[in-house]
Amino acid sequence: MIRLTEEVCRDFEQARQREWLETNGIGGFACSTIMGMNTRRYHGLLTAATRPPVGRMLLLSKLEATLRVGDARVDLSTNQYVGAIHPAGFRYLSGFRLDPYPIFTFECEGAVLEQSVFMAYGSNTTVLTYRLLSAPNQLGVRLELRPLIAFRDYHSTTHENPSLDSRVHQEPGRMSVQPYVGLPRLYMAHNADHVEAGGDWYRRFYYSVEAERGLDSVEDLFNPGMLTFDLSARPATVVASTEAV
Repeated sequence: MIRLTEEVCRDFEQARQREWLETNGIGGFACSTIMGMNTRRYHGLLTAATRPPVGRMLLLSKLEATLRVGDARVDLSTNQYVGAIHPAGFRYLSGFRLDPYPIFTFECEGAVLEQSVFMAYGSNTTVLTYRLLSAPNQLGVRLELRPLIAFRDYHSTTHENPSLDSRVHQEPGRMSVQPYVGLPRLYMAHNADHVEAGGDWYRRFYYSVEAERGLDSVEDLFNPGMLTFDLSARPATVVASTEAV
């Protein structure tokens, strides 16, 4: 098992240089830095092999996570934009380990949250789970997740455009999007208490490693909606897949 303490996790320079990788055995993968800040165009939660083992398309870039403990609101994500770091959720990251897949521990407002990421073998499927380990008594704890989608070849970057179809198909326990004709549909099965469709572009993410390589280092990502979970009742789970799981 690989374990990193908060001294590393909360140090921006150290954390941005440490990366994790999950694979599915058929050419697909998920990867990022330990603080969830994407620094490469290849970073994302679901890069699907649409013609295994090739045809790799980065569908789901990341999930923007916000924890609500009582009346307090804490953004757990970390992003680098052109000229800014926002939010800076790595300040709450108290630990990271591979056990055997990536597990992240956040501590804030008296609550301890554990997030895990793994891929199902033989399937373009990534499973993300958020589990509340402890929380202040008599305070409700809720989690908001905003998917950010790219839908592009994994060697490319995407930018705001009028061709994107923002419609979200909803059914009990599952939502899906297919923003461009000819690309796979992305299904997100979930146990959310509430799903709010309709979103907007998040503009000008900055990928520092791509800039160092002299390549296009700016990308726009689209948020099709928000999922809300009551962590006091049960762990939150999102299953992102090209299959209707």
